[in-house]
Amino acid sequence: MIFLGLVIALAAVVVGAAVVLDGTGAAQLTLFGDSVPGVTEQWHVFMAGVVVAIVFMAGAGVAALGFKRVMGMRRELRDLRDEHAESLRTLELERRKLQQALAQARRGMDETSVPVQRVAPG
Repeated sequence: MIFLGLVIALAAVVVGAAVVLDGTGAAQLTLFGDSVPGVTEQWHVFMAGVVVAIVFMAGAGVAALGFKRVMGMRRELRDLRDEHAESLRTLELERRKLQQALAQARRGMDETSVPVQRVAPG
């Protein structure tokens, strides 16, 4: 999307430069060496400039929207990575606490258990 916007903006700049450089008469508009039909008045030339400016702004707007979208996706991806890392840290801490509790419970069972002595018949 950014590329499309930049291509449109570049095309508008090229057309605008061609109009400025190739325009030889006050009421004649030439584009890449060819006269543009229907342009007979100065306001026609002005309107052609307005159209070129509108096309340029549209291209720049498309590029800006694409850039904003890409930056938003990068920000969201970074936030998700941070959230994932925090979740992993929390789970790891919980696992360690459970392991310690289990080890303490096992030690408590060993200390309270009384060994059974067998008496030989006789």
